[in-house]
Amino acid sequence: MGQGTYKFQPDIEVRAVDLLHQDQLKFKDLNKNNKLDVYEDWRKPIDARIEDLLNQMTVEEKVGMMLINTLNAGEYGRMTERAVEFIDKEKMTRFVFRNSVTQNPVRSGGSGNGFRGVQITPYEAAQFMNSVQEVAESTRLGIPLLFKSNARNHMSYDARAGINVEAGAFSSWPKESGLAATRDMELIADFSKIMAQEWTSIGLRGMYGYMADLSTEPRWYRIHETFTEDSELASEIISTLVKNLQGESLNSKSVALTIKHFPGGGPQEGGGDPHYDFGKNQVYPANRFDYHVAPFQAAVDAGASSIMAYYGIPVGQPYLPNTVGMAFSKGILTDLLRKKLKFKGYINSDTGIIGARAWGLGNKSIVEQILIAIEAGTDVLSGFNDNKQLFDLVNSGRLSESRVDLSVKRLLTEQFELGLFENPYVNPNRAAYLIGNASFQRKADIAQRKSIVLLQSDMNLPIALTEEKDFLVLLTMGIKTDMFQERTWAGVKAVSGDYGPGETMSSIREDTDYAIIRVHVTNRRVEGRRYGGASPDELDLLAFSDMATSKSWEITPSLEDIQTIMKTVGADKTVLSIDFRQPYVLDEPSGLLNAGAILATFGVSDAALMDIVTGKFKPTGKLPFALANKPEAVVTQDPDAPGYPEKDILFPFGFGLTYEP
Repeated sequence: MGQGTYKFQPDIEVRAVDLLHQDQLKFKDLNKNNKLDVYEDWRKPIDARIEDLLNQMTVEEKVGMMLINTLNAGEYGRMTERAVEFIDKEKMTRFVFRNSVTQNPVRSGGSGNGFRGVQITPYEAAQFMNSVQEVAESTRLGIPLLFKSNARNHMSYDARAGINVEAGAFSSWPKESGLAATRDMELIADFSKIMAQEWTSIGLRGMYGYMADLSTEPRWYRIHETFTEDSELASEIISTLVKNLQGESLNSKSVALTIKHFPGGGPQEGGGDPHYDFGKNQVYPANRFDYHVAPFQAAVDAGASSIMAYYGIPVGQPYLPNTVGMAFSKGILTDLLRKKLKFKGYINSDTGIIGARAWGLGNKSIVEQILIAIEAGTDVLSGFNDNKQLFDLVNSGRLSESRVDLSVKRLLTEQFELGLFENPYVNPNRAAYLIGNASFQRKADIAQRKSIVLLQSDMNLPIALTEEKDFLVLLTMGIKTDMFQERTWAGVKAVSGDYGPGETMSSIREDTDYAIIRVHVTNRRVEGRRYGGASPDELDLLAFSDMATSKSWEITPSLEDIQTIMKTVGADKTVLSIDFRQPYVLDEPSGLLNAGAILATFGVSDAALMDIVTGKFKPTGKLPFALANKPEAVVTQDPDAPGYPEKDILFPFGFGLTYEP
């Protein structure tokens, strides 16, 4: 099978149309006319199928393809009225699926129409997508749907709708930076293949990801979704993901990728994020624009199906206009992406560019913003579902039908290549047993262990039983102590130091041998910054002692508690495991550098951490980005350049200790 055409009879499933039989072969009568049309004939070249379908489509149906918005399942996987409205009225064929998929949903009584969606099981997710595909099949031309999602196969402690989704029932791997820390391309290829099986089992056939952005600006809160600060390593990872999630070419088992955020969302002015007005500018004081473009070139060369342009404004760049967001810049999308990088797929805007985040075009009407985005090269508008506005633009002659046809051809190519016209349906029973199965999670567990970076070890890790004691007494914080009830941990007595709101930390046992503290840093959820990140006046605060006294940062456990434990148990007997969502600064006043051992994690389980600490698994991870030695360094570094000047580095990119053999 190549490019969506078939040499042999493909699997075909119908729900709302009849089968057609010709030459002892089966086809779907998608337009219900009792004859085999070219677009229904899987033997024909895709270009011919698209041309035939395009000739049968109305303007309303064509512009509907240029829309994509959130469509979630209701409780128990029920289809909502929103689904019917989007398909029947708005003529949409693409949706973003944001429901959390878990084996044990919390039934909240929600409608399912919220941005985040309600929790559902894998079986229910598959049933939902089947039911919506059936509605689409019953439409005039029977054009199948494409469901996309943000990342959801990672150990995330603060998943936020619109950014990522909790792993839930899916196999749970380290975060993107953790995958890069493994430096293991075979493992990343395995991750991709497993993810593809899990996603396709519920009918997810597209992804808003992965991010090819680089972690060159430590203050940018989306560092935790990037792989690395190193352009070459990022390029290798992105190529591996594209080739293994999509395959050598798109086919009926692929997950099509929308690589984001072109031309690289790392160099944010002051560390702000362009979801917000205070982060709308991207700056390049070190003249490293091409350094950020390189991973996208790798994605294009590997065959990425789609590219997403960012909200940010490319300040001072030669691609014009450079005073508007990327999705509105013809220089960025057409001259750079299409002409220079030779990209052939479709360009998917980021969600909400029309209206809410049309940076540089705030004085323009919604209609004008739409026209500028499409003229620049955008093919599908994310977070937008108003068919009439696009239809009226074509009807009035302001938007040519030939320009719409160009986008529709690009969009249909993906749907044909994915085999959706033959069979968009899935087996819910298979989804129920396949997702997150023990075999998949075992590989994910290995990846978690390989991602952990040993930064410092002055206490002679790994810890072990001494001859004169029957068991070790461990004081833990941020670790669920029920894991120590398993037989393999018979030599450990774990005492939790965690406590709830309104409580105080219990007194520490005198016979405590070691303290093991898991440290997580998040930003408090507030109105106006629902996607995350610090307040604009606190973006510079990446040092622990500064974050501890801030309003928008939250350290768990508190720095005060960490310092108390280190003083009581002994700093030299304290193991700190810090989850680096961003390249935080281990500043001297915080006292964290006095710890006997420090490990960097990027989304791992308690079991993975303890296997490293006790020597069941040797640390092999390497830092995906450099860590600064003082707070000032994160402010004075160039946002578009990797790392820091040598005098400002505590731990360089690629650093990582291991145990002596």
